[in-house]
Amino acid sequence: MNVAVLALMTTAVVGCNRGIKPVVHDPVKLVQIAQPVSVLQPVFSVDVGNKKASKKDPLALQVGYSNAQIVTASRGGEVTGFDSTGQRLWSMNVGNQITGGVALDPLSQTAIVSTRNGLVMAFDSATGAKRWEHQLSGSVLTPALISNNRVVLSANDGFLHGLSLQTGQSIWQFATQVPAISVRGSAAPTLLDDKTALLATADGRLHAITTDSGLPQWSRRVGVGTGSSEVERMSDVDGMPIVDNNQLYAISYSGQLLGIDLTSRQVMFVNELASLKALAVNNKQVIATSLEGKVVAYDRINGNVLWESEALAYRDLTNPVMIGNYIAVGDLEGVVHLFNPATGDIISRVQTKGALTNLQVQGSRLMTQSVSGQVAIWQLAR
Repeated sequence: MNVAVLALMTTAVVGCNRGIKPVVHDPVKLVQIAQPVSVLQPVFSVDVGNKKASKKDPLALQVGYSNAQIVTASRGGEVTGFDSTGQRLWSMNVGNQITGGVALDPLSQTAIVSTRNGLVMAFDSATGAKRWEHQLSGSVLTPALISNNRVVLSANDGFLHGLSLQTGQSIWQFATQVPAISVRGSAAPTLLDDKTALLATADGRLHAITTDSGLPQWSRRVGVGTGSSEVERMSDVDGMPIVDNNQLYAISYSGQLLGIDLTSRQVMFVNELASLKALAVNNKQVIATSLEGKVVAYDRINGNVLWESEALAYRDLTNPVMIGNYIAVGDLEGVVHLFNPATGDIISRVQTKGALTNLQVQGSRLMTQSVSGQVAIWQLAR
C-alpha cells in the first residue's frame, strides 16, 4: 500500500477526534555552508521526461551505468542508451509505465527494465534491440540483480523470481509471506556472495537464496512491528541490505537497525532507527537516513552512535552513499549534500532538478535521477 494512502488513512482515523489534526512538519531550511569544499564536478545531465510525476510516489528508478555505456528509463516508458560521454545512441518506448530498472550487465551488454503490469524486458544495451520479455504475476518496483547468468527480481506479490539472462525463461520462484498492509516499495536484490542473492521482503525478513537454482540457504527476521493495528505492525525492509567485509547490515520501517557477523552468524548489535532507505558503510561506520530526515553514523562493530545530524530534517532524504571520502545524501529539492564522515558536518552541495529518491556510486562517479526525470552524473573533483 502506498505511503500516501497510509497517510490518508491515519488522517481519517485522527479526524474522528474533533479538534485533533495530524502533525505536518515543514522541511528544515538549509543553512549556508561557511567555507564550502569542491567535491563533485558535473559530467553529464539529461532530462528523460516525466515532469508530472508525483513527489509522493516512492518509485526510485536508477541509472544503468558502466564505463562504456549509460542506460536510463523514464516512468513514462522511455528507455535510452548513451555512450560514456553522454552521446545518445538509441531510444525506444516500451508502451507502459516503467517501475523497475535499470539493471545493466556490461559483460553481456544487457539492460533490464520492468513495467507496472509485471512485464520484464531485456535489451541490448549497445543497440536497444529487444532480446526477450517475460510476464510475471506481480509488478517489480526495484532494479533486478544480474548475476551468475540469472536475472533475480522481487515482485510486489511476494514472489522472488530467477530468470535466464539469455532467454528470460523462468528458472525458479520463491514465495514469501505477504502482510495485509505494507509500504509500497521493496528492496532491490543484492549479492551475499558470488552464488547467493540476498532479498528483503515486506514481512521484515531477509532471505539468502542461490541465484542459479533458487534454493533457500537461510532466513532471518529484521523488522519487528508492534501495535494493535496492521498499520502499526508494518515491518518492511525496503532499503537494500549492505554486505561488506563479511558483515551484513539491514534496517526496517518498524525501527530496527541490525548488524550481523556472517562468519559467526552472530548479531553484533541492534539499534532503534526507522528507515525505508539503504544504508552506507565505510571502514569504521554504518550510515543511515531516518524517516524524519536524520543522518546518523554508527560504529560498524558495536553500533554506538558516533554522530547525528538534524540539518536535513523532514527533507525526504535518499539513501546515503560513500563517494570518495565523503557521505552523500539527496533531498526533495534535488540537492545533494556532502558530509564529512568524521564530524557529521555538511561541507559541500551540488544541485540538480526535482526530488531525488536514490543515489548510486560507481567508482569515483555519483549518479542521480529525480522524480521529474532529470538524470545527472557527477565526478569526484581532482
